[in-house]
Amino acid sequence: MNVIGNNISALSAFGTQMSVTSNNIANVNTDGFKRSRTVLEEGQNSSVTPRVEKINTPGPLVQESSETGEMRELSNVDLAQEITSTIPTQRGYEANLKMVQTKDEMLGKVIDMKA
Repeated sequence: MNVIGNNISALSAFGTQMSVTSNNIANVNTDGFKRSRTVLEEGQNSSVTPRVEKINTPGPLVQESSETGEMRELSNVDLAQEITSTIPTQRGYEANLKMVQTKDEMLGKVIDMKA
């Protein structure tokens, strides 16, 4: 049963990763927004633990007005990078979900054989 727990922890971690990416995409046009990223780490008993960290690199600077010369910082989110990062996240989620489904089917067949 530990295998199912590991797959469920991975599903949760991939969900967190997708939420962080979604938040970054939603704030791509928010001035001064700093993107976050999710690092997946091995936890206890080979479970998957997400660690979210803020990326404090500066965003591009644009001139607010030509009269005052004021500059404003845009978001440091790279939309192309965020969107492409959703592909392996989705595939990882699907693979772990398939493992849980397969384990469930196998247990069902074992129970049917015992009955």
